[in-house]
Amino acid sequence: MNLIIRLLINALAVFVLAHLLSGVTVDGYIGAIIVAIVLAILNVLVKPILVILTLPVTVVTLGLFLLVINALIILLADKLIDGFGVSGFWTALLFSILLSILQSLLQSFLKDDKK
Repeated sequence: MNLIIRLLINALAVFVLAHLLSGVTVDGYIGAIIVAIVLAILNVLVKPILVILTLPVTVVTLGLFLLVINALIILLADKLIDGFGVSGFWTALLFSILLSILQSLLQSFLKDDKK
C-alpha cells in the first residue's frame, strides 16, 4: 500500500511540474502515473548500472554527476513514453532537480500525518 501511495505522490509531482515548466509535457494524470511507474523502474534497473559505470567521474565531481545521471534517466523515460515529453537536456536537469525537491516535500507531509 505504501508503494502505491508513493507512486501516486510521484505522479502528482510529475503532473504539477509538467504544468509549471514550459519544456515538459504530460498527457493527463494517467500519463503522469505511467511516468512515475517508468521512472521508478528505470531508477531500480538502469540507474545503479550508470552509477557504477560513471563512479570515477562522480567521485571527481563530488557527486554532482549524479544530477546528470538523473537527467539522462528523465530523457530515457521521454523516449519510452509517448505521452511524456522533455524539450532538452537542461530542461530534464531542471525537471529532475525540482522533481526530487517536490517529492521530498510531499512525502514529508505524508510522514507527518502518520505521527
